[in-house]
Amino acid sequence: MTVGVLVVDDSATMRGLIGAALKRDPEIEVLGFANDPIEAREQIKKLNPDVVTLDIEMPKMNGLEFLEKIMRLRPTPVVMVSTLTQAGADVTLQALELGAVDCVGKPVGGVTAQDAFAELTAKVKAAARARVKPYNGPIVPVERARDYRATDGVLAIGSSTGGVEALMTILSNFPDTCPPTVITQHMPATFTKSFAARLDKISGAHVTEAQDGDRLQAGHIYIAPGGDAHMEVTSSSHPVIRLRAGEPVNGHRPSVDVLFESVARLNRPSVGVILTGMGRDGASGLLSMKQAGARTLGQDESSCVVYGMPRVAFEIGAVEKQVGLSRMGSAILNLCAADTHRNA
Repeated sequence: MTVGVLVVDDSATMRGLIGAALKRDPEIEVLGFANDPIEAREQIKKLNPDVVTLDIEMPKMNGLEFLEKIMRLRPTPVVMVSTLTQAGADVTLQALELGAVDCVGKPVGGVTAQDAFAELTAKVKAAARARVKPYNGPIVPVERARDYRATDGVLAIGSSTGGVEALMTILSNFPDTCPPTVITQHMPATFTKSFAARLDKISGAHVTEAQDGDRLQAGHIYIAPGGDAHMEVTSSSHPVIRLRAGEPVNGHRPSVDVLFESVARLNRPSVGVILTGMGRDGASGLLSMKQAGARTLGQDESSCVVYGMPRVAFEIGAVEKQVGLSRMGSAILNLCAADTHRNA
């Protein structure tokens, strides 16, 4: 199956670079180009693309406004192509919250277009298979249980494509007494600090980008920094976060498998959760956690943007129970509750 793509960017040079990168893959067909959202709207009606690549800063209407209109009126898989600066990260995170499937960075600071767009074709093809849903407004904090108490175990979560929305939905349920939670979400290095700050605003827990040496505490959620290191949890008497250098695992650094394997070695009660994402990162690590006695959950197919990582984990027997996104937060908290009579 050939994936038809519409490229939207106000720069003719950037349209050419993105188009050239996509055309190198025989399974992708560039259907057309648009230099602003008004032209893009007509092209979408005319060409009915499988995927749209979208810039953020454009004339007549910015990319976020246009994306929201797309996701409300004609949900279409969108891959954002933006500058991966800190400011660009904040805006791109908003785009992912609005329903964009994924993002790639534009070439900057001596980075070649070939290097910058190395993952573009894979992300576009994954987006073509993604389940996109109408945008129904921002995620708002929910009423949280005031008497919730967690065990002294560790909660580990792994996610990738579609994980921004999934994590925001789940963590909005978390009270300030939630279990110590470690999360590896595949995300560029400049994004994770901003993402942690956005999560902190909607969760009852305190959410931060993890630092080497952080001691895990109840009511705290730690997001693995993107890009340069793997995140592990080690323990002699108390669980501590370690960020270590290393080659990518399953094509990712940080890797969900590395995190899960480290939690499996802790020899203490734990819960592992694998969410939406393409590929298989986290599946074998979740199996190790289960074999070590952890409880495990996987996001179900119908609620995943991309049913890749949870599918592989389920097929190898690592997932104890599959749960839809709308019920995942409460299912996790039930498994982590100090009241052992609660059930997921």
